[in-house]
Amino acid sequence: MPRTLDQIEDEVLSLPEDSRARLMERLLLSFQEQPNSDKEDIARAWVEEAERRDHEMTIRGDEGTPAEEVLRKLR
Repeated sequence: MPRTLDQIEDEVLSLPEDSRARLMERLLLSFQEQPNSDKEDIARAWVEEAERRDHEMTIRGDEGTPAEEVLRKLR
């Protein structure tokens, strides 16, 4: 029969401090290691779009618009 969460918690809390700290670190890392494919896909799509736009500007010889002008128009 599998142990309950309460049983596991009791076991973990009875461990020495250094073991609990090591376990806590591993648990926290397990959250960070999960791939977040949505964010990665979005970031990849933005990079592809930026590269596409840069390529188009290069082909056309377009210098673009200076940031100062863009910001002035926005204000």
